[in-house]
Amino acid sequence: MNLTNWQRPQWIPRWLNVPLIIFIVFIIVLLFFGDNNYIRINQYKAQINELKGQIKANEDTAALYNSKIRELNSDRETLERLAREKYGMKRINEEVYVTDIP
Repeated sequence: MNLTNWQRPQWIPRWLNVPLIIFIVFIIVLLFFGDNNYIRINQYKAQINELKGQIKANEDTAALYNSKIRELNSDRETLERLAREKYGMKRINEEVYVTDIP
């Protein structure tokens, strides 16, 4: 077959040529089939947003606990109340009765 006498078929548009087809196929391969494809990038973005939400929740929790620590360090009555309720501590010469009544 002689390529010099090759004629373009009528159904192929004039602007469509081999380098353009190769370029389009290359772009499609990069977008959908490569290591950094479009779908994987979207999954990574969703995972990043989820992790940012978890970081925000953990920062809020840490701020709450830091405020409780500051309160316990500054307010002696709160510290004593917490020690009595949670840990069952008592003062000297004081009797404490523990019941299992809900």
